[in-house]
Amino acid sequence: MFSGVHTALVTPFTAGRADLEAFAALVERQIAAGIHGVVPCGTTGESSTVTDEERLGLIRTAVQTAKGRLKVIAGVGTNDTARSIANARAAAEVGADAGLVITPYYNKPTQEGLYRHCAAIAEATELPLVLYNVPGRTAVSFTVDTLDRLADLPTIVAVKEATADLQFGAEIVRRCGDRMQVLSGDDATAFPLWCVGGRGLTAVASNLVPERFVALWRAFEAGDIAEARRIHLGLLPLFAGMFWETNPVPVKTALAWATGLISAECRLPLAPLLPETEARLRALCADQKIELRA
Repeated sequence: MFSGVHTALVTPFTAGRADLEAFAALVERQIAAGIHGVVPCGTTGESSTVTDEERLGLIRTAVQTAKGRLKVIAGVGTNDTARSIANARAAAEVGADAGLVITPYYNKPTQEGLYRHCAAIAEATELPLVLYNVPGRTAVSFTVDTLDRLADLPTIVAVKEATADLQFGAEIVRRCGDRMQVLSGDDATAFPLWCVGGRGLTAVASNLVPERFVALWRAFEAGDIAEARRIHLGLLPLFAGMFWETNPVPVKTALAWATGLISAECRLPLAPLLPETEARLRALCADQKIELRA
């Protein structure tokens, strides 16, 4: 249902406000590159600091711009179950194809709490759900046992696995892969995860070079593992560079330089890149043959 490459889109801000016109242009750019889907209001989209009104506007803009040409997996999860349910219902109303449900951050629920949180959202809406496991951001991780339980719920269709732990990812595939798609949430370990049964990726660096991610997936799907490996290894320095400072600051800055479609503005508490990181990022873009306009 959601195999392939999905871009976790940045949220453009102009003078402190979400810029829906610029966001639509980013969606069109992804469509032109052949990307399979976009994720508005995920972590890369600064979901924790967009307002509910902005969230709905961004999701609606993605859906209306896509016009069915790619999937829209809307970030709906928060650390508040009731608010997550409201977000999921709102995303369904504006036509999102699925909702992305992150493990609740800061609360640090038990495994039973994680199960009940996700089950409550699944029971409250018919919107297909993609679970999002990113303990580096949330301080809590699903166990495979909990994912095994959740995979039995009919509207939970996939998990975005972002621990970068290949043994853990492979175990999810072994235990749950017949009932939910296992998608990588980590650019650098996506190709290895595919080799053990992963079915796609929600990517950060594809904001910048979506066509290279499409080529990577097409090579893998065609069984040309040597070509997929070549593309993957070539992208490794870029994957690392996107996390020299907190995501999405590096990718948003590079995207602003490369396209002119957006500014590099992030919302506090995120801060602009340090001057030394900017210099490193420009050098990396040059090495990756990414042309910059600014």
